[in-house]
Amino acid sequence: MPEPTIAISGLQKRFEAGHRAVEAVAGIDLEVYKGEMFGLVGPDGAGKTTLIRMLCGILKPSGGTAKVFGLDLVSQIQAIKPRIGYLSQRFSLYPDLSVDENIEFFAEIHGVTNYEARRNELLEFTRLTPFRGRLADQLSGGMKQKLALAATLIHRPELIFLDEPTTGVDPVSRREFWKILSSLLEEQITIFMTTPYLDEAERCSRVGLMSEGRILLADTPKNVKRHMKGTVIEIVPSDIHRAIDVLRNQGGIKEVQAFGDRINVIVESDMGKEAIGAWLRNAHIDVRDSRVIQPSLENVFIALLQTERDSKREVNPKHEEHANA
Repeated sequence: MPEPTIAISGLQKRFEAGHRAVEAVAGIDLEVYKGEMFGLVGPDGAGKTTLIRMLCGILKPSGGTAKVFGLDLVSQIQAIKPRIGYLSQRFSLYPDLSVDENIEFFAEIHGVTNYEARRNELLEFTRLTPFRGRLADQLSGGMKQKLALAATLIHRPELIFLDEPTTGVDPVSRREFWKILSSLLEEQITIFMTTPYLDEAERCSRVGLMSEGRILLADTPKNVKRHMKGTVIEIVPSDIHRAIDVLRNQGGIKEVQAFGDRINVIVESDMGKEAIGAWLRNAHIDVRDSRVIQPSLENVFIALLQTERDSKREVNPKHEEHANA
């Protein structure tokens, strides 16, 4: 087995908030290998950005250990930094500089000399060559993200961290951005990214669900879906809110998840869609469509988060009652 590019053991980060400490990252164990695209998903406040900022050397861990390229994250961070790139949620392009000038600026920050050929290569790679003279402030959201990625890659990093790189980007630009990422993987660049989009997580080599500072599960998308217990039945009812109330009170139903105008009902393996349809019709709710579907990453992640919440209620029911008061 090759040495992992990232090796994390018990990594923690606590922040002081008044008279108490908030644990943003709560003892994570994780390995990421060369040429892999690891996608981290989870709700806001889960600790995803804090974890990335620690791995980039921006924040110092409160506990645990981490190695990047086999080097200690704390004592050898200066040897790590030249080999990594970081595209943050708020990457700071200079609006009054052109595309060319922005890349030149970041080349100089990283000590890259004779960068012209590399800049031309990146502009061609990101399809920004026709816009190289345009001010960054005049670029679309998708073009700004591609320029930010080009600036991140100017010093040829072996590992790049991307924090929700396609948030707020139109669907066409998202597709183009993902084509660029696929090309980076062909060059054996390791990618560690966070994303709020489950369809993007599906494209990763492995994906992890993070909640309240912990990674609940990390595996290939295919294997993650195997963690789903039971059968997923998709229902399109005439009244989604009443249908949810009816189904949540029925035995044999493990979970009810709402997605727009439809419901995913997680049931025991031996329960069919006919029983669900009968319950809804008895409540005078029409079933416009129903079918058995394969579990999605979203199904699994929602189920895991619900299981985590349920276990906390069992451990500390008084706290739960107080929180709901």
